[in-house]
Amino acid sequence: MASMRDIKRRKASIQSTGQITKAMKLVSTVKLQRAKARAEKSKTYFNTMYETVTGILKKSGNIDHPFLKAGGSSKKAVILITSNRGLAGGYNSNVCKLVTESDMKKEDLLIFAIGKKGRDSLKRKGYEIAADYSEVVNEPIYSDAAEISEKLLEMFSKGEIGEIYLAYTGFKNTVSHIPTLLRLLPVSLEDMSAESEGTDKDADSDDRAPMNYEPEEEEALNLIIPKYITSLIYGALIEAVASENGARMQAMDSATSNAEEMISDLELKYNRARQGHITQELTEIISGAEAIS
Repeated sequence: MASMRDIKRRKASIQSTGQITKAMKLVSTVKLQRAKARAEKSKTYFNTMYETVTGILKKSGNIDHPFLKAGGSSKKAVILITSNRGLAGGYNSNVCKLVTESDMKKEDLLIFAIGKKGRDSLKRKGYEIAADYSEVVNEPIYSDAAEISEKLLEMFSKGEIGEIYLAYTGFKNTVSHIPTLLRLLPVSLEDMSAESEGTDKDADSDDRAPMNYEPEEEEALNLIIPKYITSLIYGALIEAVASENGARMQAMDSATSNAEEMISDLELKYNRARQGHITQELTEIISGAEAIS
C-alpha cells in the first residue's frame, strides 16, 4: 500500500488537474454557445445554396462542363479541417481516419490542412501536405474560404488535380458531431440525386421542367459553381469550430468527473492508511505498557 505522504501528494496533483479541466470546460462552454449560434444562423443559407445548385443541375440534364467531370490527373486534393489544439477527445483523430481509412491511395492525395493537429498527424503518416491554412480555423471568415476555393479551382482547371474532397466534422447538436467526407468536384449529379431523394416529393413534377440559362450555361456555371464550393467550405469551417468546442467541452467534463472519482478513491485510501497507522501506534503503545508491567 502507498504511504500516506504519497497518497496526499497524488491527491493534490489530481485536484490541481481537476481545477484546470473544470476551467477549460467553462471556457469551451462559452465558446460553444457563440459558435453554435453562428452555425445555426448560417445553416439556412448553406442548405439553400446546396438545394438551389442541386435543383439547377438536376433540371439541366447532361451538360459538358469541366466542373461536372473528373480532371485528367489522378491526384486528389483533400481539404482537412481539424483544430490547432488537442484535449478534444476523438475530434481530430476521427476526421483524420476519414482520409487514412478511405479507399484513396496515399500517393495520390494532396492535403490542404486547416488545423495543426490534422496536418501533423497526416504528415507523420507520410501524406503530402500541399498547403497549410491552420490560422483560418481560429476565426473563419468568408474571404478565407474564397481564397482556398480559388486556389483549388485553379489547380483543377489546369489539370493538376482531378478531384477535390472536403473532410470535416458536421455539427448536429451539442453532443452529436458527425465526421464527414464530401466530394466537392467534380460535382456528381448521382450523389446529389441520392442525397435529395425522398426529401421533397412535391418537387418531382418541377424537376421535369427544363432549365434555361442566361447567359450561356458554361458562363453561368463558371459563376455559380465557385460560389457553391466556397459556401460549402465556409459552412464546413463554421460547423467544425462548433463541433471542436462541443467535443472539448465533453472531454473536459469527463476529465473533471474522472478527477473527482479519483479524489474520492484516494480519500478513502488515505483514511484507511491513517486508520491503519493509528491502530499500529496504539498496538505498539499497549504492547510496550504490558512489557513494562
